[in-house]
Amino acid sequence: MRKERWMKKKGRVTGIGNYSIASSMRDNHRRPWITCTTFNILAPIYKRLSPQDESCRESDYRAYWLSRNHRILDSLLHERSSIICLQEFWVGNEELVSLYEKRLGDAGYLLSKLGRTNNRGDGLLTAVHKDYFRVINYRELHFNDCGDRVAQLLHVDMTASFSQCRSYDTRQEILIVNTHLLFPHDSSLCMVRLLQVYKILQYVESYQKEYKLNPMPIILCGDWNGSKRGHVYWFLRSQGFVSSYDTAHHYTDADAQKWVSHLNHRGNICGVDFIWLLNPNKYRKLLKTSWSEAVFGMFKHLLRKASLKEEDAFAFLKADSDGDYITYSGFCEALRQLKLSGHCYGLSEEEMKDLWVQADIDGNGVVDYKEFQQQIWKHSCSDELSDQVQDGVREDAQEQTIGFSVENAVLFPPEVEKGSWPENYSLSDHARLTVVFSPIRMTCSQAVS
Repeated sequence: MRKERWMKKKGRVTGIGNYSIASSMRDNHRRPWITCTTFNILAPIYKRLSPQDESCRESDYRAYWLSRNHRILDSLLHERSSIICLQEFWVGNEELVSLYEKRLGDAGYLLSKLGRTNNRGDGLLTAVHKDYFRVINYRELHFNDCGDRVAQLLHVDMTASFSQCRSYDTRQEILIVNTHLLFPHDSSLCMVRLLQVYKILQYVESYQKEYKLNPMPIILCGDWNGSKRGHVYWFLRSQGFVSSYDTAHHYTDADAQKWVSHLNHRGNICGVDFIWLLNPNKYRKLLKTSWSEAVFGMFKHLLRKASLKEEDAFAFLKADSDGDYITYSGFCEALRQLKLSGHCYGLSEEEMKDLWVQADIDGNGVVDYKEFQQQIWKHSCSDELSDQVQDGVREDAQEQTIGFSVENAVLFPPEVEKGSWPENYSLSDHARLTVVFSPIRMTCSQAVS
Protein backbone atom coordinates (compact mmCIF):
# COMPACT_ATOMS: atom_id res chain seq x y z
CA MET A 1 0.00 0.00 0.00
CA ARG A 2 1.22 3.48 -0.89
CA LYS A 3 2.48 5.37 2.12
CA GLU A 4 1.00 8.70 3.09
CA ARG A 5 3.17 11.55 1.93
CA TRP A 6 2.89 15.19 2.77
CA MET A 7 4.58 18.17 1.24
CA LYS A 8 5.02 21.82 2.14
CA LYS A 9 4.22 24.17 -0.74
CA LYS A 10 4.64 27.90 -0.28
CA GLY A 11 3.09 28.12 3.13
CA ARG A 12 0.35 25.53 2.66
CA VAL A 13 0.26 21.84 3.42
CA THR A 14 -0.84 19.53 0.65
CA GLY A 15 -0.93 15.80 0.59
CA ILE A 16 -1.59 12.99 -1.79
CA GLY A 17 -5.00 11.78 -2.96
CA ASN A 18 -7.71 11.45 -0.35
CA TYR A 19 -5.35 12.49 2.45
CA SER A 20 -4.97 15.92 0.84
CA ILE A 21 -8.67 16.37 0.25
CA ALA A 22 -9.51 15.32 3.81
CA SER A 23 -6.84 17.69 5.13
CA SER A 24 -8.37 20.63 3.29
CA MET A 25 -11.77 19.86 4.73
CA ARG A 26 -10.42 19.51 8.28
CA ASP A 27 -8.56 22.81 7.95
CA ASN A 28 -11.79 24.50 6.82
CA HIS A 29 -14.32 22.62 8.95
CA ARG A 30 -16.07 25.86 9.86
CA ARG A 31 -16.55 26.82 6.22
CA PRO A 32 -18.77 25.04 3.69
CA TRP A 33 -16.98 23.38 0.80
CA ILE A 34 -17.61 21.31 -2.30
CA THR A 35 -15.30 19.01 -4.22
CA CYS A 36 -15.17 18.43 -7.97
CA THR A 37 -13.54 15.52 -9.80
CA THR A 38 -12.83 15.16 -13.51
CA PHE A 39 -11.61 11.82 -14.88
CA ASN A 40 -11.23 10.37 -18.37
CA ILE A 41 -11.81 6.71 -17.53
CA LEU A 42 -10.62 5.29 -20.89
CA ALA A 43 -13.50 3.49 -22.61
CA PRO A 44 -12.84 -0.26 -23.02
CA ILE A 45 -13.42 0.12 -26.77
CA TYR A 46 -10.24 2.24 -26.89
CA LYS A 47 -8.06 0.45 -24.35
CA ARG A 48 -5.44 -1.60 -26.18
CA LEU A 49 -4.35 -4.81 -24.48
CA SER A 50 -1.44 -5.56 -26.80
CA PRO A 51 0.98 -3.07 -28.39
CA GLN A 52 1.58 -5.62 -31.16
CA ASP A 53 -2.13 -6.04 -31.99
CA GLU A 54 -4.14 -2.79 -32.01
CA SER A 55 -7.36 -4.73 -32.70
CA CYS A 56 -7.11 -6.44 -29.31
CA ARG A 57 -9.26 -4.23 -27.09
CA GLU A 58 -10.40 -4.55 -23.51
CA SER A 59 -14.05 -4.38 -24.63
CA ASP A 60 -13.70 -7.97 -25.92
CA TYR A 61 -12.90 -9.26 -22.42
CA ARG A 62 -15.75 -8.65 -19.99
CA ALA A 63 -13.82 -9.70 -16.89
CA TYR A 64 -11.11 -7.13 -17.65
CA TRP A 65 -13.28 -4.07 -18.22
CA LEU A 66 -15.70 -4.99 -15.46
CA SER A 67 -12.94 -5.34 -12.88
CA ARG A 68 -11.26 -2.09 -13.91
CA ASN A 69 -14.50 -0.12 -13.79
CA HIS A 70 -15.37 -1.53 -10.38
CA ARG A 71 -11.99 -0.23 -9.20
CA ILE A 72 -12.69 3.15 -10.79
CA LEU A 73 -16.00 3.32 -8.97
CA ASP A 74 -14.36 2.23 -5.72
CA SER A 75 -11.96 5.16 -5.99
CA LEU A 76 -14.70 7.65 -6.89
CA LEU A 77 -16.97 6.54 -4.06
CA HIS A 78 -14.11 6.54 -1.59
CA GLU A 79 -13.35 10.15 -2.54
CA ARG A 80 -17.07 11.04 -2.65
CA SER A 81 -16.78 14.29 -4.57
CA SER A 82 -19.76 16.63 -4.73
CA ILE A 83 -19.40 16.79 -8.54
CA ILE A 84 -18.06 13.97 -10.73
CA CYS A 85 -17.38 14.55 -14.44
CA LEU A 86 -16.31 11.50 -16.45
CA GLN A 87 -15.16 11.33 -20.06
CA GLU A 88 -14.93 8.27 -22.35
CA PHE A 89 -17.85 6.76 -20.47
CA TRP A 90 -18.90 3.63 -22.39
CA VAL A 91 -22.53 4.60 -23.03
CA GLY A 92 -22.84 1.87 -25.67
CA ASN A 93 -22.63 -0.95 -23.11
CA GLU A 94 -25.81 -1.39 -21.07
CA GLU A 95 -24.14 -3.49 -18.38
CA LEU A 96 -21.50 -0.86 -17.67
CA VAL A 97 -24.07 1.95 -17.74
CA SER A 98 -26.23 0.03 -15.26
CA LEU A 99 -23.21 -0.55 -13.03
CA TYR A 100 -22.50 3.17 -12.76
CA GLU A 101 -26.17 4.09 -12.36
CA LYS A 102 -26.58 1.55 -9.57
CA ARG A 103 -23.46 2.28 -7.55
CA LEU A 104 -23.47 6.05 -7.96
CA GLY A 105 -27.24 6.25 -7.57
CA ASP A 106 -27.15 4.22 -4.36
CA ALA A 107 -24.49 6.62 -3.06
CA GLY A 108 -26.81 9.60 -3.53
CA TYR A 109 -25.72 10.94 -6.92
CA LEU A 110 -27.98 12.36 -9.63
CA LEU A 111 -26.65 11.20 -13.01
CA SER A 112 -26.77 12.64 -16.53
CA LYS A 113 -25.13 10.81 -19.44
CA LEU A 114 -24.59 11.81 -23.06
CA GLY A 115 -23.19 9.76 -25.94
CA ARG A 116 -21.11 11.20 -28.74
CA THR A 117 -22.87 11.71 -32.05
CA ASN A 118 -22.84 9.09 -34.83
CA ASN A 119 -22.89 6.23 -32.30
CA ARG A 120 -19.22 6.47 -31.42
CA GLY A 121 -19.82 4.28 -28.36
CA ASP A 122 -18.44 6.52 -25.64
CA GLY A 123 -19.52 9.83 -24.15
CA LEU A 124 -19.86 11.78 -20.96
CA LEU A 125 -21.26 11.15 -17.48
CA THR A 126 -21.87 13.94 -14.97
CA ALA A 127 -22.98 13.15 -11.43
CA VAL A 128 -23.85 15.65 -8.69
CA HIS A 129 -24.54 14.61 -5.11
CA LYS A 130 -28.04 15.43 -3.89
CA ASP A 131 -26.70 16.36 -0.46
CA TYR A 132 -25.00 19.33 -2.11
CA PHE A 133 -27.02 20.26 -5.18
CA ARG A 134 -30.47 20.55 -6.68
CA VAL A 135 -30.49 20.33 -10.50
CA ILE A 136 -32.37 23.29 -11.96
CA ASN A 137 -31.77 22.49 -15.62
CA TYR A 138 -29.78 20.17 -17.87
CA ARG A 139 -28.74 20.88 -21.46
CA GLU A 140 -26.81 18.97 -24.11
CA LEU A 141 -24.52 20.51 -26.71
CA HIS A 142 -23.64 18.63 -29.91
CA PHE A 143 -20.75 20.19 -31.81
CA ASN A 144 -21.66 18.28 -35.01
CA ASP A 145 -18.09 18.39 -36.27
CA CYS A 146 -15.56 15.83 -37.47
CA GLY A 147 -14.88 14.62 -33.93
CA ASP A 148 -18.51 13.90 -32.99
CA ARG A 149 -17.81 15.60 -29.67
CA VAL A 150 -20.41 16.79 -27.19
CA ALA A 151 -20.74 18.74 -23.94
CA GLN A 152 -23.11 18.74 -20.98
CA LEU A 153 -24.36 21.81 -19.13
CA LEU A 154 -25.87 21.53 -15.66
CA HIS A 155 -27.44 24.49 -13.89
CA VAL A 156 -27.52 23.64 -10.19
CA ASP A 157 -28.40 25.26 -6.89
CA MET A 158 -26.47 24.57 -3.71
CA THR A 159 -28.68 22.96 -1.07
CA ALA A 160 -29.49 24.04 2.48
CA SER A 161 -26.30 22.40 3.77
CA PHE A 162 -24.68 25.71 2.86
CA SER A 163 -26.81 27.56 5.41
CA GLN A 164 -23.86 29.72 6.40
CA CYS A 165 -23.78 31.19 2.90
CA ARG A 166 -27.57 31.45 2.76
CA SER A 167 -27.44 33.90 5.63
CA TYR A 168 -25.88 36.31 3.14
CA ASP A 169 -29.14 36.24 1.14
CA THR A 170 -27.16 35.95 -2.10
CA ARG A 171 -27.39 33.62 -5.09
CA GLN A 172 -25.85 30.18 -4.78
CA GLU A 173 -26.30 28.79 -8.27
CA ILE A 174 -23.54 27.27 -10.42
CA LEU A 175 -23.14 26.34 -14.08
CA ILE A 176 -21.18 23.12 -14.61
CA VAL A 177 -19.87 21.97 -17.99
CA ASN A 178 -18.39 18.55 -18.79
CA THR A 179 -16.69 17.96 -22.15
CA HIS A 180 -14.01 16.04 -24.03
CA LEU A 181 -12.38 17.93 -26.88
CA LEU A 182 -11.00 16.47 -30.09
CA PHE A 183 -7.52 14.96 -30.10
CA PRO A 184 -5.33 17.01 -32.51
CA HIS A 185 -4.08 14.24 -34.79
CA ASP A 186 -2.62 16.97 -37.02
CA SER A 187 -2.17 20.74 -36.71
CA SER A 188 -5.31 21.58 -38.70
CA LEU A 189 -7.43 20.02 -35.96
CA CYS A 190 -6.23 22.60 -33.43
CA MET A 191 -8.76 24.99 -34.96
CA VAL A 192 -11.51 22.43 -34.32
CA ARG A 193 -10.70 22.34 -30.60
CA LEU A 194 -10.68 26.14 -30.45
CA LEU A 195 -14.07 26.20 -32.19
CA GLN A 196 -15.42 23.63 -29.73
CA VAL A 197 -14.48 25.80 -26.76
CA TYR A 198 -15.91 28.87 -28.49
CA LYS A 199 -19.21 27.00 -29.00
CA ILE A 200 -19.26 26.00 -25.33
CA LEU A 201 -18.78 29.58 -24.16
CA GLN A 202 -21.32 30.86 -26.69
CA TYR A 203 -23.82 28.28 -25.46
CA VAL A 204 -23.24 29.17 -21.81
CA GLU A 205 -23.61 32.86 -22.64
CA SER A 206 -26.85 32.31 -24.58
CA TYR A 207 -28.22 30.12 -21.77
CA GLN A 208 -27.54 32.88 -19.24
CA LYS A 209 -29.30 35.42 -21.47
CA GLU A 210 -32.23 33.09 -22.21
CA TYR A 211 -33.01 32.66 -18.52
CA LYS A 212 -31.88 36.18 -17.56
CA LEU A 213 -29.41 34.76 -15.06
CA ASN A 214 -27.29 36.94 -12.86
CA PRO A 215 -23.51 36.36 -12.77
CA MET A 216 -22.61 33.08 -11.06
CA PRO A 217 -19.60 30.73 -10.88
CA ILE A 218 -18.94 28.62 -13.97
CA ILE A 219 -16.95 25.38 -13.68
CA LEU A 220 -15.64 23.73 -16.86
CA CYS A 221 -14.43 20.15 -16.42
CA GLY A 222 -12.96 17.66 -18.80
CA ASP A 223 -10.26 16.35 -21.07
CA TRP A 224 -9.24 19.35 -23.15
CA ASN A 225 -6.67 17.44 -25.24
CA GLY A 226 -4.33 20.43 -25.09
CA SER A 227 -1.68 21.70 -22.70
CA LYS A 228 -0.95 25.05 -21.07
CA ARG A 229 1.03 26.03 -24.16
CA GLY A 230 -1.98 25.71 -26.46
CA HIS A 231 -4.42 28.21 -27.92
CA VAL A 232 -7.38 26.73 -26.02
CA TYR A 233 -5.63 27.41 -22.71
CA TRP A 234 -4.96 31.05 -23.57
CA PHE A 235 -8.45 31.55 -24.98
CA LEU A 236 -10.01 30.40 -21.69
CA ARG A 237 -7.56 32.49 -19.69
CA SER A 238 -8.50 35.55 -21.75
CA GLN A 239 -12.12 34.97 -20.73
CA GLY A 240 -11.26 35.08 -17.04
CA PHE A 241 -11.09 31.34 -16.33
CA VAL A 242 -8.36 30.00 -14.07
CA SER A 243 -6.95 26.48 -13.90
CA SER A 244 -7.95 25.29 -10.43
CA TYR A 245 -5.02 22.94 -10.07
CA ASP A 246 -2.49 25.63 -10.96
CA THR A 247 -4.22 28.11 -8.66
CA ALA A 248 -4.08 25.70 -5.72
CA HIS A 249 -0.37 25.07 -6.24
CA HIS A 250 0.55 28.69 -7.01
CA TYR A 251 1.74 27.82 -10.51
CA THR A 252 1.90 30.57 -13.11
CA ASP A 253 0.81 30.38 -16.74
CA ALA A 254 4.47 29.85 -17.65
CA ASP A 255 4.73 26.72 -15.45
CA ALA A 256 3.83 24.33 -18.25
CA GLN A 257 5.83 21.28 -17.19
CA LYS A 258 5.15 21.02 -13.47
CA TRP A 259 2.51 18.30 -13.82
CA VAL A 260 1.04 15.85 -16.31
CA SER A 261 -2.31 14.05 -16.49
CA HIS A 262 -2.24 11.85 -19.59
CA LEU A 263 -0.12 9.17 -21.27
CA ASN A 264 -1.36 9.27 -24.86
CA HIS A 265 -1.36 6.53 -27.48
CA ARG A 266 1.90 7.92 -28.91
CA GLY A 267 3.68 7.36 -25.59
CA ASN A 268 3.87 11.07 -24.74
CA ILE A 269 2.94 12.46 -21.33
CA CYS A 270 1.17 15.81 -21.10
CA GLY A 271 -1.15 17.87 -18.92
CA VAL A 272 -4.56 18.01 -20.61
CA ASP A 273 -7.16 17.54 -17.85
CA PHE A 274 -8.44 20.75 -16.29
CA ILE A 275 -11.10 22.04 -13.95
CA TRP A 276 -11.55 25.66 -15.00
CA LEU A 277 -13.20 28.19 -12.70
CA LEU A 278 -14.74 31.53 -13.67
CA ASN A 279 -15.85 33.60 -10.71
CA PRO A 280 -18.55 36.28 -11.10
CA ASN A 281 -16.12 39.02 -10.05
CA LYS A 282 -13.95 38.60 -13.13
CA TYR A 283 -13.66 41.64 -15.38
CA ARG A 284 -13.29 40.35 -18.94
CA LYS A 285 -13.54 41.12 -22.63
CA LEU A 286 -16.50 40.28 -24.82
CA LEU A 287 -16.45 36.69 -26.02
CA LYS A 288 -16.25 37.56 -29.72
CA THR A 289 -13.26 39.83 -29.08
CA SER A 290 -11.40 37.11 -27.20
CA TRP A 291 -12.30 34.61 -29.92
CA SER A 292 -10.88 36.84 -32.67
CA GLU A 293 -7.69 37.37 -30.70
CA ALA A 294 -7.33 33.62 -30.19
CA VAL A 295 -7.70 32.90 -33.92
CA PHE A 296 -5.31 35.72 -34.84
CA GLY A 297 -2.88 34.23 -32.30
CA MET A 298 -3.11 30.88 -34.07
CA PHE A 299 -2.76 32.69 -37.42
CA LYS A 300 0.42 34.40 -36.24
CA HIS A 301 1.78 31.13 -34.81
CA LEU A 302 1.35 29.36 -38.15
CA LEU A 303 2.95 32.23 -40.06
CA ARG A 304 5.95 32.24 -37.73
CA LYS A 305 6.11 28.45 -37.97
CA ALA A 306 6.51 28.96 -41.72
CA SER A 307 9.54 31.18 -40.90
CA LEU A 308 7.75 34.38 -41.90
CA LYS A 309 8.70 37.53 -40.05
CA GLU A 310 6.38 40.52 -39.71
CA GLU A 311 7.14 42.14 -43.07
CA ASP A 312 7.13 38.79 -44.90
CA ALA A 313 3.83 37.82 -43.29
CA PHE A 314 2.23 41.08 -44.46
CA ALA A 315 3.56 40.49 -47.99
CA PHE A 316 2.13 36.95 -47.92
CA LEU A 317 -1.32 38.25 -46.92
CA LYS A 318 -1.41 41.01 -49.57
CA ALA A 319 -0.18 38.74 -52.38
CA ASP A 320 -3.21 39.46 -54.63
CA SER A 321 -3.24 43.20 -53.90
CA ASP A 322 -1.91 45.94 -56.16
CA GLY A 323 -1.51 48.30 -53.22
CA ASP A 324 0.14 48.20 -49.83
CA TYR A 325 -2.83 46.59 -48.12
CA ILE A 326 -4.59 43.26 -47.58
CA THR A 327 -7.89 42.53 -49.33
CA TYR A 328 -10.63 40.28 -47.99
CA SER A 329 -10.01 37.74 -50.75
CA GLY A 330 -6.28 37.67 -49.93
CA PHE A 331 -7.09 37.27 -46.24
CA CYS A 332 -9.38 34.30 -46.96
CA GLU A 333 -6.83 32.72 -49.29
CA ALA A 334 -4.17 32.95 -46.56
CA LEU A 335 -6.52 31.25 -44.08
CA ARG A 336 -7.09 28.49 -46.63
CA GLN A 337 -3.37 28.00 -47.28
CA LEU A 338 -2.73 27.76 -43.55
CA LYS A 339 -5.49 25.10 -43.33
CA LEU A 340 -7.63 27.23 -41.04
CA SER A 341 -10.45 27.17 -43.60
CA GLY A 342 -11.41 25.44 -46.81
CA HIS A 343 -12.39 22.11 -45.24
CA CYS A 344 -15.45 20.79 -43.42
CA TYR A 345 -14.03 21.47 -39.95
CA GLY A 346 -12.35 24.81 -40.61
CA LEU A 347 -13.57 28.37 -40.23
CA SER A 348 -16.94 29.08 -41.83
CA GLU A 349 -17.60 32.00 -44.17
CA GLU A 350 -19.41 33.84 -41.36
CA GLU A 351 -16.52 33.31 -38.96
CA MET A 352 -14.03 34.60 -41.53
CA LYS A 353 -16.17 37.70 -42.04
CA ASP A 354 -16.24 38.27 -38.28
CA LEU A 355 -12.45 38.07 -38.19
CA TRP A 356 -12.17 40.46 -41.10
CA VAL A 357 -14.38 43.01 -39.34
CA GLN A 358 -12.07 42.83 -36.31
CA ALA A 359 -8.98 43.28 -38.51
CA ASP A 360 -10.38 46.15 -40.62
CA ILE A 361 -10.45 48.69 -37.79
CA ASP A 362 -11.54 51.73 -39.85
CA GLY A 363 -14.00 49.71 -41.95
CA ASN A 364 -12.69 50.90 -45.33
CA GLY A 365 -12.65 47.38 -46.82
CA VAL A 366 -8.90 46.76 -46.68
CA VAL A 367 -6.34 46.11 -43.92
CA ASP A 368 -3.26 48.31 -44.06
CA TYR A 369 0.08 47.64 -42.39
CA LYS A 370 -0.84 49.44 -39.17
CA GLU A 371 -4.08 47.45 -38.82
CA PHE A 372 -2.17 44.26 -39.59
CA GLN A 373 0.27 45.06 -36.77
CA GLN A 374 -2.45 45.93 -34.25
CA GLN A 375 -4.92 43.12 -34.96
CA ILE A 376 -3.01 40.20 -36.48
CA TRP A 377 0.65 40.57 -35.55
CA LYS A 378 0.28 42.06 -32.11
CA HIS A 379 1.56 40.37 -28.95
CA SER A 380 0.48 36.79 -28.23
CA CYS A 381 -2.34 36.00 -25.80
CA SER A 382 0.15 35.27 -23.05
CA ASP A 383 1.73 38.72 -23.45
CA GLU A 384 -1.61 40.47 -23.39
CA LEU A 385 -3.24 38.40 -20.66
CA SER A 386 -2.70 40.91 -17.88
CA ASP A 387 -4.61 43.49 -19.93
CA GLN A 388 -7.47 41.15 -20.75
CA VAL A 389 -8.27 39.64 -17.36
CA GLN A 390 -8.33 41.54 -14.14
CA ASP A 391 -9.19 40.49 -10.63
CA GLY A 392 -11.50 42.73 -8.68
CA VAL A 393 -14.58 44.63 -9.75
CA ARG A 394 -15.71 47.82 -11.41
CA GLU A 395 -16.28 50.86 -9.25
CA ASP A 396 -20.01 50.90 -10.06
CA ALA A 397 -20.49 47.17 -9.33
CA GLN A 398 -22.43 46.73 -6.09
CA GLU A 399 -24.40 43.49 -6.46
CA GLN A 400 -23.32 40.64 -4.18
CA THR A 401 -23.13 36.99 -5.17
CA ILE A 402 -21.33 33.77 -4.27
CA GLY A 403 -18.07 32.69 -5.88
CA PHE A 404 -15.44 30.10 -5.01
CA SER A 405 -11.96 30.10 -3.58
CA VAL A 406 -9.73 27.18 -4.56
CA GLU A 407 -8.64 25.49 -1.33
CA ASN A 408 -6.73 22.53 -2.76
CA ALA A 409 -6.32 20.38 -5.86
CA VAL A 410 -4.88 16.89 -6.21
CA LEU A 411 -3.93 14.65 -9.13
CA PHE A 412 -3.86 10.88 -8.71
CA PRO A 413 -1.61 8.93 -9.06
CA PRO A 414 0.75 11.24 -7.14
CA GLU A 415 3.71 10.76 -9.51
CA VAL A 416 1.97 12.88 -12.15
CA GLU A 417 2.17 15.90 -9.85
CA LYS A 418 5.95 15.72 -10.33
CA GLY A 419 5.71 15.34 -14.11
CA SER A 420 6.21 11.56 -14.45
CA TRP A 421 3.93 8.63 -15.26
CA PRO A 422 4.00 5.50 -13.03
CA GLU A 423 4.36 2.18 -14.80
CA ASN A 424 2.08 0.37 -12.34
CA TYR A 425 -0.95 2.64 -12.81
CA SER A 426 -3.72 0.77 -14.65
CA LEU A 427 -7.03 2.54 -13.91
CA SER A 428 -6.80 4.67 -17.05
CA ASP A 429 -4.41 6.51 -19.32
CA HIS A 430 -5.48 9.69 -17.54
CA ALA A 431 -4.97 10.87 -14.00
CA ARG A 432 -7.89 11.76 -11.77
CA LEU A 433 -8.12 15.44 -10.81
CA THR A 434 -10.03 16.60 -7.72
CA VAL A 435 -10.42 20.19 -6.53
CA VAL A 436 -11.74 21.54 -3.22
CA PHE A 437 -13.77 24.76 -3.51
CA SER A 438 -15.06 26.93 -0.69
CA PRO A 439 -17.94 29.37 -1.36
CA ILE A 440 -17.12 33.00 -0.64
CA ARG A 441 -19.09 36.21 -0.94
CA MET A 442 -17.99 38.60 -3.69
CA THR A 443 -19.18 41.52 -5.79
CA CYS A 444 -20.30 40.91 -9.37
CA SER A 445 -18.53 42.24 -12.41
CA GLN A 446 -19.42 42.30 -16.08
CA ALA A 447 -17.83 41.72 -19.46
CA VAL A 448 -15.84 44.56 -20.99
CA SER A 449 -17.70 46.18 -23.89
